[in-house]
Amino acid sequence: MYRTHFSNEIKPEDNVQVAGWVHDIRDIGKLIFITLRDREGSVQITGKTGVTKPEVFEFLKKIGKEDVLSVTGKAEPSKQAPGGFEIKPDNAELVAASDKPLPLDVSGKIHSNIDTRLDNRFLDLRHREVVSIFKIQAKIQEAFGNSLRGQKFLEIQPPCIISSSSEGGAELFALPYFNEEAFLAQSPQLYKQMAVVGGFDRVWMITPVWRAEMSHTVKHLTECRQMDIEMGFADDSGAMDVLEKVVENVFSEVNKHCTKDLETIGRKGFEVPKLPLRRITYTEVLEMLAKEGINIKWGEDLSSPAEKKICEIVGWETPFLITGWPTDIRAFYSMPDDEEPKKCKAFDLMYRGLELCSGAQRIHLPKLLEERIKAKGMNPENFTDYINTFRFGAPPHAGWSIGLERITMAITGVENIREATLFPRDPDRLRP
Repeated sequence: MYRTHFSNEIKPEDNVQVAGWVHDIRDIGKLIFITLRDREGSVQITGKTGVTKPEVFEFLKKIGKEDVLSVTGKAEPSKQAPGGFEIKPDNAELVAASDKPLPLDVSGKIHSNIDTRLDNRFLDLRHREVVSIFKIQAKIQEAFGNSLRGQKFLEIQPPCIISSSSEGGAELFALPYFNEEAFLAQSPQLYKQMAVVGGFDRVWMITPVWRAEMSHTVKHLTECRQMDIEMGFADDSGAMDVLEKVVENVFSEVNKHCTKDLETIGRKGFEVPKLPLRRITYTEVLEMLAKEGINIKWGEDLSSPAEKKICEIVGWETPFLITGWPTDIRAFYSMPDDEEPKKCKAFDLMYRGLELCSGAQRIHLPKLLEERIKAKGMNPENFTDYINTFRFGAPPHAGWSIGLERITMAITGVENIREATLFPRDPDRLRP
């Protein structure tokens, strides 16, 4: 056994065994102070000539930064030590030594560029700020699932190897599959719809997806994780109602349980949104942007600068929804509006200059689905299995998808999505 307590579990007068990495060393002759870092923080180990066992004191004199130690001792009050106490060691063990020099500075005092950090990600993860980002991400996932369980959604696991495109287009990673060609899934879209039509009614999932896009922006990856739902007997408005509750719960849980981590990464001004979220039509967005000198023709998608500007207009820290998108620029399975077919029942969630979520009511009518596939320039025969799903009693249904890395990026305030991804994949990075 190497540990009885994490650093944040220790109280003065406790007899403990702590373990972690040597973060800092101050050797002033008869005294040596070692900062030992673990996932939850750090603790000070204090050795003193005449007090600490000679063999333990000499051992502490020889260790180096990022060595892995296990230390047994008593936590004693100390006004000078971080946390108000220090560990007086009775015994210390070198669990694993670290090579020197380190390829990057784990303390964060010396800046390293993003490529150096990602090339040595196992070391980069030791930065306090990086740990906090992924603790927040873990809370996002937990809050997401708990919110949906509370709304009677069932968790499912869709396949990641598929036989054809989920959404049309050519951004697919192909791979050999015995005697056939297969692809990495772009989306769980078709499968979550099948689950709803199959009678599951309401489903949710967190699943990896892949897109073979040669994009090098700070908000795109070739592999990411989607947090999806699909719900039966629902339209776009019903799906947005669920989305609002999930978003509010995620923000609330992060705000409540990740206070220390938000402080560590310097995320000030984090606000929990008040419901209902504001809903603005695509047409209204174009009108608002035009007043700011950004002119977008009706039927065109919003550019990244336009997304940032509309978030500034509405409120940078205010999540909101854009509804009533042009049918022709949305996925083929988006349900057209009954009264204005050029518009569809699709929506996006915007926050801090980013599109965090995209969703829509789906087409559950086979004939209409075939028409929309043709309108997109695709062959309905390539979607036969999907279309047949709706021939045997398919209820109206709707759903949406949040990008896990995107929402982590927005909540934490990091400027590059790669910092919100444990081991990012992009057109130039396949390792580590």
